[in-house]
Amino acid sequence: MPAEKTAFSGPDLCKLTAREAIALLKRKEVSSAELLAASQERIAQTSPAINAMVTQCPERAADAAAHSEPSSVLAGLPIGIKDLTPVAGVRTTFGTPGMADFVPEESDPLVTRLEDRGAVVVGKTNTPELGAGANTFNPIFGPTRNPWDTRMNAGGSSGGAAAGLATGEVWLSHGSDLGGSLRTPAGYCGIVGLRPSPGVAGGGSAQQGFDSMPVQGPMARNVADCALFLDAMAGFDPVWPLSMPAPMNSYLETCLADPGAVRIGFSPDMGGLAPIDKAMEDALRDGMARIDIPGFEVVEAAPELGAVDQTFRTLRALGFWAGARKTPEEITRQYKATLQQNIADGVALKPEDIAEALIERSAIYDRILAFLGQYDVIACPISGLFPLPWENEYPPEVAGVPSRDYLDWLKFTFPASLCGLPALALPLGRNKDGMPFGVQLIGQPRGEGRLLQIARAIEESLALGQVPVDPNVTH
Repeated sequence: MPAEKTAFSGPDLCKLTAREAIALLKRKEVSSAELLAASQERIAQTSPAINAMVTQCPERAADAAAHSEPSSVLAGLPIGIKDLTPVAGVRTTFGTPGMADFVPEESDPLVTRLEDRGAVVVGKTNTPELGAGANTFNPIFGPTRNPWDTRMNAGGSSGGAAAGLATGEVWLSHGSDLGGSLRTPAGYCGIVGLRPSPGVAGGGSAQQGFDSMPVQGPMARNVADCALFLDAMAGFDPVWPLSMPAPMNSYLETCLADPGAVRIGFSPDMGGLAPIDKAMEDALRDGMARIDIPGFEVVEAAPELGAVDQTFRTLRALGFWAGARKTPEEITRQYKATLQQNIADGVALKPEDIAEALIERSAIYDRILAFLGQYDVIACPISGLFPLPWENEYPPEVAGVPSRDYLDWLKFTFPASLCGLPALALPLGRNKDGMPFGVQLIGQPRGEGRLLQIARAIEESLALGQVPVDPNVTH
C-alpha cells in the first residue's frame, strides 16, 4: 500500500532527503548554517516528546558549518552521532553514570573521517547504557520514545538516531550494531538502518579492534540516502585492523542501478530461529506479497542455522568481559544489573565454551553461504513483535514463549552479526495501530552495494518513500 500522508510541522528544509539537501548545498542554494538552524529548530520542537538528541554542541557545529566545503561528499550536512562514539570536546556519556561528565579530547576516527568529508555534527543521540539493550533508556538522559506513539519504545541501541531521523531532526544519523542495534530501532521507527560488513565503515570496539561483531553504520529515511552515507564512511584506514578499501563504484551508484533478476529467500521465523507474534508474521507476509517487480522472485525458504543463539551469546559475553577488564572499577560498579550479568556470563566462560563457539560460528557461516548460493538476499524478521511500552526493558514473552533475558527477542539479528554479512532494515508499512514495521534483508558476503540496490527497488515498488513526521504524543 502507498505510504499515507503524515503531519509535519517542522521547517521545510527538514523534509528534504539527504541527497536533496546536499544537492542544494553543492549548488550554493542553501547554506550549511541554514540547514543547521533548521535542524536545531526541529530538535527543540521534538525533544520534549521523544528525547532523541540528548546532547547538542551548537558552537562547535556553527564553526563546522561556517567552514564547510560544498564540494565534499556531505557538503556541510548536519548529522547526529550516537552517544557511544566520542566526539572531541562534546560530552560523551556512553549512557552510563560513571561516564556522565566525560568530555573526550579526541574524536573516534570515523567521526574525524565524516567531518573531513563534510559532516556537521549537531550532537549526540541517545542510547541504552553501553548500548546493551534494544530499548533506549539510561539513568543519565532517560528514555527515548517512539515518534509514532510516544507510549512505546523506539528500539535500541541506536534508538535516539532512529527516532530523530523519523521526526526530521537531522537528515542522516550514525549508528552502531552488535545484536541488532541499527536494525531494531530502524524497524520500530520506520527508517532504514544498515549493518555493514566488518571493516567497511570504520571499526567497532575501540579496545577490541579485531572483534568483527560490533560495527558502525549509516541510518537514513530512505535507501539511497543510506548508500550515500555509507560512501562517506567507507575507505581503508590502518587505524582499524579490519578496515577495507571503498569499492571502485560508489555504494550510491550501485544502489541506483537496475537490480535485474533477483531471488529472495523469505522466512517469517528464519527456520524456527525465534518465536514471532502472529500479527508480526501476518504483516511481514503481507508486505513481502506486495513486492511486484519484474524479475523479482520471493521463495519461502530458510537456511539451516545450527546453534546460533548459544554461539552469539558466548562470543558477545566474551567481548563484554574483555571490555570490562580494561574499564576502571569505579565505572563498572555502577553498571545496570543486566549489563553486570553480561559481564558475569563472560567471566563464567570456560575455554571449551569459547572453542566450541568459534568452531560453530564457522559452521553457521558455511551453511548460510550455501543457502546464499541460491538466493540474492535472505528476508526475515528484525524482531518477532511490535514495540512495547517504553517502561518494559524487554518483553516477558514473545508468542507465548517466555524470555530468559533481553537478548531473547533479538535472535533474528544474530546470524548476520556472527557471519559478518551486511544486513539492512527496510520499512514495509504500518500495522493497524499505525506503528511501522520492517523486514531484515541479509546480503551476500561483502555485498553492501547489491543489498542496497535490491532494497531500493523494493522501497520504490512499495511506494515507501519516507518523510519525517510529528511525534504522536499519546498518554
